[in-house]
Amino acid sequence: MSNEHETIEQSRDIMISAIAQSMVIYGVTPSVGRIYGVLYFSSEPLTLDEIKDQVAMSKASVSNGMRELLETDMVTKVWMKGDRKDHYVAEKDYLRNFITFFIKKIRQERNLIMKATEQVEPALEAIVKDTSDDQVKEEATKDLALIRNSYDYFNWTMRFANAMESGDIFNYLPKQQKNKGDIT
Repeated sequence: MSNEHETIEQSRDIMISAIAQSMVIYGVTPSVGRIYGVLYFSSEPLTLDEIKDQVAMSKASVSNGMRELLETDMVTKVWMKGDRKDHYVAEKDYLRNFITFFIKKIRQERNLIMKATEQVEPALEAIVKDTSDDQVKEEATKDLALIRNSYDYFNWTMRFANAMESGDIFNYLPKQQKNKGDIT
């Protein structure tokens, strides 16, 4: 192997490691980040076995990580003529990955809180309406106000997620245009 080829491989390893570490910030395990990084730098679709060999993980771990990446559309399964094995390619648009991932997390957060709200609100409303204990009534009223104040946040985050999904966000915060000297 030539020095140049070795340098390219070392550079890829450094970048794959950085991708894996950066994905931890978003709650993704480093192993899933490494799988994505390997696919990101691959010029060809890879099978689970090929990925497994490159990331030094079990096939089951790679399969689980791949499922997570498929769910967030960071990886796509592709068909290769003449081969029965599944092959995978990475979505290489970081902005698209971020938007897809972020929208999913915003909606998960909202769903968790709204389900809890649906359980709690009627009970607190009943206490406010029926209790004769002024202190209990005050506590329930304060909790209801806190819950209802969160609706503004969730309405805003849903509008934000919808604007990202539709692309309307770029009317307010345009994507940066490449300059002449930028690497393509």
